[in-house]
Amino acid sequence: MVLALWALSASTLTACTYTDACWEVYACAADPEPPPGPCEGQPETGPALDQCGVFVSESGDDSDLGTKGAPVKTLQHAVGLAASGRGNGETPTRRVYACGGEFEEAITLPSGVDLWGGRLCNGGDWSYGGSFGGPNQLTTIAPSAGIPLRVLAAEEDATDATSMISGVRVVAAHASARDGKSSIAVILSSGARAIVRSSQVQANDGKDGEAGEDAPAYRAKNGALGNDGADACTAGVVEGALPVVTDCGDGTKSTGGYGGDGRIDRGGDGTSGLPAPADNPEGKGLGGAGAASERCSPGEDGAKGNDGDRAAGAVGVGYLDFDGWIGVRGGDGKKGGVGQGGGGGGGSKARGPMVACRVGQPQGGAAGGSGGGGGCGGLGGWGGGYGGASIGIVALQGSVLTIEDSKVLAGSGGRGGVGGTGQPGGGGSYGGTFGKPPPGNSDMWPACSGGVGGDGGRGGDAGGGLGGPSFGVASVAATVTLALDAIVTHRSGGEGGLAGNAPWGSDGGKGDSGGAEFWYRFDAPDPEPPQ
Repeated sequence: MVLALWALSASTLTACTYTDACWEVYACAADPEPPPGPCEGQPETGPALDQCGVFVSESGDDSDLGTKGAPVKTLQHAVGLAASGRGNGETPTRRVYACGGEFEEAITLPSGVDLWGGRLCNGGDWSYGGSFGGPNQLTTIAPSAGIPLRVLAAEEDATDATSMISGVRVVAAHASARDGKSSIAVILSSGARAIVRSSQVQANDGKDGEAGEDAPAYRAKNGALGNDGADACTAGVVEGALPVVTDCGDGTKSTGGYGGDGRIDRGGDGTSGLPAPADNPEGKGLGGAGAASERCSPGEDGAKGNDGDRAAGAVGVGYLDFDGWIGVRGGDGKKGGVGQGGGGGGGSKARGPMVACRVGQPQGGAAGGSGGGGGCGGLGGWGGGYGGASIGIVALQGSVLTIEDSKVLAGSGGRGGVGGTGQPGGGGSYGGTFGKPPPGNSDMWPACSGGVGGDGGRGGDAGGGLGGPSFGVASVAATVTLALDAIVTHRSGGEGGLAGNAPWGSDGGKGDSGGAEFWYRFDAPDPEPPQ
């Protein structure tokens, strides 16, 4: 029975040395490892063979096949061939070998396609020259505009979805991102995976934000002149002057008060101008009293419109999106309030102890003039623009970034733009003049004039824009690993922009300054609410 068990066990072994005695097993050799494939290995040691990748050189031609002897000219064309194959049913190599020259193009790299730069091509062997071994050995990607290197997420069924980026220098030009202000060298789109090794990533300085537009320097629309009151003895009841309306074109209006009617025994009261202030202890814009035992009173001048508030400066850190970083403008200045119309003047009376209209004439007294219209409020200034960011690498949601033996350098952020200045309010206009007695009847009381409309409020000054940040790496809900030999640095964030018309030394309305971190983690966006 023991011998049978040993026989069963021994039959499962391969390449074993043993004797007839089951306890004298000497050794069992392991199955031999398969030899490595010709394209396996890292860029420092892996062979540069035609079947292993697509070759690209500044002196190449995009009509060629992309072999060592016939390299293509542009990186993006090489990436396309590596991702899809050279044709004739060739399996995609998913690898690009690039000479250590300079390529003035922005490229998009699908995750899972490797970019192995820094190859020494002069001798034709395309060997690896080392990351910082001498001048012009790294493959430099330095377009004049755009994001130099963007890594996209791989297809869902991709087996190796991580891109190796080795032996390259990525340089973002000044103010070359889509916003025309930021400098961002590399962006990992949502779900992308990349390892940056033996490379250098550099962003230049961000551009200063644009100043907010000033509101017009001329005054806003002036109020309309009040209507004059009619003379006495021209009607049985001489109607007071009709109100005037100043339409500011934005839904706000200023209306002068009606003039009081001229009557026989008592003058009518004028009405108040509009819009009435919420708190009016001084009686601004009230209508004048009509004549009775005493003469009439004129309408009161209207209240001045409120000046627009100075807007707040930009706050926060901005946010990341597919195009990089988006900052925050300063707040726009508030519009000035419309001035109140003047009150209508009181009407007079025709009959007194010694005077009256002549027999056979209409008997109404003189009518009061209407109040003048208030001026329109001035427009507010426009907020200052944000300063451009300088960011080495942006890693968006779900991306995975590893940095090894590499330098990531950020420049300085741009200053936020100054806020625009507000517009002066329009002037209030005079009220209408009073109606008069008939010529030669100097003992009859005249009516009273309308009040002057209030001036429109000045438009508010705008706030300053956000200063641009300086971040070596900026991420949002991404996985970032920095190896001990990775060097990630930053410079200074830009100052926040000043508010329009800011007094010397005042921080009121100033935008926040940009952050400065070697690695800044943005808050993940709130999930969309369920439908």
